[in-house]
Amino acid sequence: MQTIAIIDDDEHIGNVLEEILHREGYNTLRAYSGTEALYLLSQNNPNLILLDLMMPGLSGEEVLSHIKDIPVIVLSAKVDVQDKVSLLLGGAVDYITKPFDTKELLARIAVQLRNAARYYDTKILYYGDLKLDTKAMSVSVCDTPVSLTRTEYAILKLLMQNPTQVLSKGILLDQISLDTPDCTERSLKQHISNLRKKLQDVSSKDYIETVWGIGFKLAEHKS
Repeated sequence: MQTIAIIDDDEHIGNVLEEILHREGYNTLRAYSGTEALYLLSQNNPNLILLDLMMPGLSGEEVLSHIKDIPVIVLSAKVDVQDKVSLLLGGAVDYITKPFDTKELLARIAVQLRNAARYYDTKILYYGDLKLDTKAMSVSVCDTPVSLTRTEYAILKLLMQNPTQVLSKGILLDQISLDTPDCTERSLKQHISNLRKKLQDVSSKDYIETVWGIGFKLAEHKS
């Protein structure tokens, strides 16, 4: 199930959006200020973000500058064309003026989620000397092929798509569930241990870092 973060200080609008999205089968996350949004995104990895501009603390524009590799649709009462142009050039994938039509919003969300899926499915991902080809579903370390199980591949792909983020067990299980429905919270730790060992056997580096009490992330290596 895909997750959409609603970042808006207007509780009523946020409640309406949440109800609409839940009805369509999406999970939702909420943040009511720019500062809260950055903390939320440091702990979670939504598939898409709905972002208001005028919020207490950090503005929507400031929040946008911190978001990487997650499609952002701006929802704002600002109607000036230059505002829209600046935000689209600044990283937003779409801009919808409040008040919005529900059907149009859902259609734009569906388009951006489809575009994001296509983007990830056609990429070759790199992290240091790790290479993951999403078309061939192959992984190599220092140009040496590594044979992974379906679950190990799905875990590594998600980590490499979010190379700077700590992914909780819940997020990992939710995001890989379509590819590996057999993976459970109990077996996840063992899958990651097996994946870590296979990568480590090639180059002696530990590529996966455990962040105790939170989840897992790719380990940083000095070049």
